Amino acid sequence: MGLVLKYVFQTNAGTWQYRRRVPRDVSQLIGQGEFKRFLGTTEREALRNYPKVNSEFERLVAEARRGHGSGLPAETPLEVHWMAERRAQELAATLVHIGSRALPATDPEAADLMRDSYLSSFPHDEAGDPIGVPQVEGRALAILSSGGKLSRPSPTIEDARKLYLKERVGDDAKKTLELDRVFKLVSEAHKRDRTLASLKREDAKEVRDHMREGRKASSVDRYLNVVRAVINHAIREFDLAGMANPFMYLEAASKDKAEPDRDKRRPFTAEELEMVTGRILFLANPSLQRIWQMLEGTGCRLAEVAGLRVTDVHLDHTIPHITVEWHDDRRIKNAVSRRNVPLIATALDNAKEAVKAAGDAAMLFPAYGRPTGASSASAALGKHVRAVVSDTKVTTHSLRHLMKDRLRLAGVSKADQDIVLGHSSGSVGEDYGGADARLKVAERALKAALGVERKGK
Repeated sequence: MGLVLKYVFQTNAGTWQYRRRVPRDVSQLIGQGEFKRFLGTTEREALRNYPKVNSEFERLVAEARRGHGSGLPAETPLEVHWMAERRAQELAATLVHIGSRALPATDPEAADLMRDSYLSSFPHDEAGDPIGVPQVEGRALAILSSGGKLSRPSPTIEDARKLYLKERVGDDAKKTLELDRVFKLVSEAHKRDRTLASLKREDAKEVRDHMREGRKASSVDRYLNVVRAVINHAIREFDLAGMANPFMYLEAASKDKAEPDRDKRRPFTAEELEMVTGRILFLANPSLQRIWQMLEGTGCRLAEVAGLRVTDVHLDHTIPHITVEWHDDRRIKNAVSRRNVPLIATALDNAKEAVKAAGDAAMLFPAYGRPTGASSASAALGKHVRAVVSDTKVTTHSLRHLMKDRLRLAGVSKADQDIVLGHSSGSVGEDYGGADARLKVAERALKAALGVERKGK
């Protein structure tokens, strides 16, 4: 009885082959109408290899559909080579029957026969080269024929991006979006199949100049930081010894032309703050009203307040406060940012209202307590700010600058300001001291800044 398996056929040469038509939507994506794989020279080999090859087809279709719309091939040449190396190891276990001889597939004669038999099933162009050979299978056979000496392709810009996404970004949605945004700009200057080893300083400058079109220098510098990190990671992990990162020390603008940090944002004036707060209290939803007033009373970053959990609010403590810390729905800037911030006056009143409004929800502000929630809150509050203040140096973050000024004017020391705002002083001693003592220091500082009388504490 002959071998009967779906998509399996015996060639004129007597070998067994898996052949299956590629779905029309996937065919248009990968430029391949039919999927073919060598299964073996005997029925037993074909039966053994069939499950793996059938799974490979299903995986190819699924990955092509997942990657639809990316404008890039599903795999880079290096990724194809890695898959081909694994496939070659599988093929190496095959026995090839030539007359009365049974040779391992690693034998040069057997490897050439397997390759020729497989390639003969494809149409050929005028030069005699086969057309439509699947990359992985074709390269796997080439690896076997070369005795495993076929060199690996050089890693490309796209290989670097994918590696960084896998090993450094992971499932962080915000960082993934940023990485995609940055490398879209990179690909507009240089194709993603450009090898890393071929990148020169002039190429990096072309990327920098393209990024500068219509963007602030600070944004471009941030984007270049991402590119630098990706290339550095690739140089290390791909063992590109001797390669220098052409993006190192590349800046959007020279230091003497760059805008000083203190000039990029400014605090609200008393009149601006009164007008913006009045508008928000009249037009914004209750959650945004509470977030705004907690920001003003604490000096926190917007993401630190929008991402609070109900359990982060400690109303029954001797000093009511919030705990700013890392959790799954909110990242904080750095380790120093983790702190307890006292709730005083209006900020305390709004925290109480927020806890009551949250009910059984885990997040203090359910509408904004998600990975991209702070961005939504920022956009909403930003519209209210801009409706009142036309100066682009004034944003929601200007509340934090205002708190910094209030602390200074109240005579609060730099060390105590840092405890309130979650800034690093660069001192080894900033990590020392108990949480209760730091909380008391922060309360004293905030009361001085807000002009609130201490009541015997």
